[in-house]
Amino acid sequence: MQTYIDLHRHAAVRAALTCHPKVALRLMVAHAITGSHLWSVKPEPQTARSDEVRESVETCRGETEFDEKRRAVLALLDFSAEEPTVTGGNGDDYGLAELFLRLLDLPDRAVMDVLVIVMGETLAAGGAAVEAVGMTIGVDMARYWQADDAFFELLRDKEVLLRLVAEVAGETVAAANAKEKGKTLKRIVADHLAGENGRAKVGNWVPRWIAFPPSAYTTRGGVGTVKAHARVEAARRTDDEPDPTAPGNVLALPALNPEPQCEPLPLAA
Repeated sequence: MQTYIDLHRHAAVRAALTCHPKVALRLMVAHAITGSHLWSVKPEPQTARSDEVRESVETCRGETEFDEKRRAVLALLDFSAEEPTVTGGNGDDYGLAELFLRLLDLPDRAVMDVLVIVMGETLAAGGAAVEAVGMTIGVDMARYWQADDAFFELLRDKEVLLRLVAEVAGETVAAANAKEKGKTLKRIVADHLAGENGRAKVGNWVPRWIAFPPSAYTTRGGVGTVKAHARVEAARRTDDEPDPTAPGNVLALPALNPEPQCEPLPLAA
């Protein structure tokens, strides 16, 4: 009998919920934060084997700006300021309901502020989603990144280093230093970026791999961001011909008869 009751109530609630998209949005955000036995959402761990890489990311402008906004959302939701993330709940049923009711009291703009932090925390690093979003909103990496010691430490390929020298100092300088060791080539690049040791300063420079869209310095392949970009480009449909392997058009659902004060949800093909 309890199963009978639970399933009928479930069916009724989700049918009625289709008329209340703002309520559904808050319910979804609560699930993404707290979790349930059906929802398992994990924050991106940002793991790195190198302490230098971890420190570089933790102190970069992008992480600093995001953390500032995350702390504002923690306060908005009455979470402890010591929590490292907004997401990553334990799926507690009471906590889920409590958070949902809290979100109902917030205006749409505030809920959107929560949503962007939830999405940012759970966005997987190194995937096509980062590439697609970065291209869509036009992320300028020069605003968020500048070369640091960790970056130069990871540069070990002579061919790539010569291409970097050519990019910041010109082909003539690169050709003149073609036989120099990697340490010297790194110093040339660093001096140009800082405008030191008589080198002309080059501002707003980012290596091709980091920019949106990314590209490579060699034809050898193996650049993760370039591979991710290729997957995004493959997902774009550049013609009007229907994809024979794609599912058919979605049929419009029968018109709903919303209850009074119910905000209808547009259901379209």
